[in-house]
Amino acid sequence: MARKETSENPGRLKQIALTYKMTKRVDPKVTLVVAGVGIVTFGVLLAIGFWIGHPIFLGILGFVLAFLAMAIIFGRRAERAAFGQMDGQPGAAAAVLENVGRGWSVTPAVAMNRNQDVIHRAVGKAGIVLVAEGNPNRLKGMLAAEKKKMARIVSDVPVHDVMVGSGEGQVEIKKLRTTLLKLPRVLPGAQVTVVNDRLRALGDLMSNMPIPKGPMPKGMRMPKGR
Repeated sequence: MARKETSENPGRLKQIALTYKMTKRVDPKVTLVVAGVGIVTFGVLLAIGFWIGHPIFLGILGFVLAFLAMAIIFGRRAERAAFGQMDGQPGAAAAVLENVGRGWSVTPAVAMNRNQDVIHRAVGKAGIVLVAEGNPNRLKGMLAAEKKKMARIVSDVPVHDVMVGSGEGQVEIKKLRTTLLKLPRVLPGAQVTVVNDRLRALGDLMSNMPIPKGPMPKGMRMPKGR
């Protein structure tokens, strides 16, 4: 057991170190901000401790809360830095969808063309969400075709479409997860499974071509298709 814990800790520390390096490269102020939050949190709690006559107790509490605050702030800035690096890369939305949370079944690249305009599908209690990334003009036709195809078997299920990007009417990649989670839940869990099974029966690009998860290489050539 001890040997297992010893082997796991270096892995976690290495992952934290890599995350810090990536965040530092994108967000040079991360060290100052995180350290500042920790110092201020600890200092305030310690000052209150001296004021009420319990410096040791409030000092310990301040240390714990300072560490927690630093972890939260670092996590948020690291997430923002990761989204910043992913923004604009083909397939970035798929990587976000894969981590949207429990209750969602995600199928990346249900539709794609030679220009790497791509549509991903997520099925959850909010219904069906088609997430599109690429050229908005080309994606409109692709979304319409995908909705028409699905309507044959799931006409009674709400369908939402989200276009990822920074333009008008689009959703930034960093706000994609929040956007999905804010959608009203209208389907029971059992129906979500049924809907997802029906949609999978239609087939999709992922069952016919090996597309890697996450952002796709910019030089990747796509086969001729839709």
